[in-house]
Amino acid sequence: MRRSAQVFALDDTGRALMQTAMNQLQLSARVYHRVLKLARTIADLAGSEAIQPTHLAEALQYQPRMMVG
Repeated sequence: MRRSAQVFALDDTGRALMQTAMNQLQLSARVYHRVLKLARTIADLAGSEAIQPTHLAEALQYQPRMMVG
C-alpha cells in the first residue's frame, strides 16, 4: 500500500496550479483535499501513477462556483 505522501504527491506545475487555485478561488483546506482526492481518482482511471496537472484541472472543474451578485 502506498503512503499518502506518495499517493498525493504533486510536481512543481501541479503545486503551482493548486496554489493559484487556492488564492483565486479562495478554496478551504477541506476543498483542497477533496480536489486532491478527486484528482487521484481521475489519475487512477487514466492509468497514471502520478497526479498530473491535467488531472488537477479536471478535478477543479467539478468544484461548485459561488454565485456573484
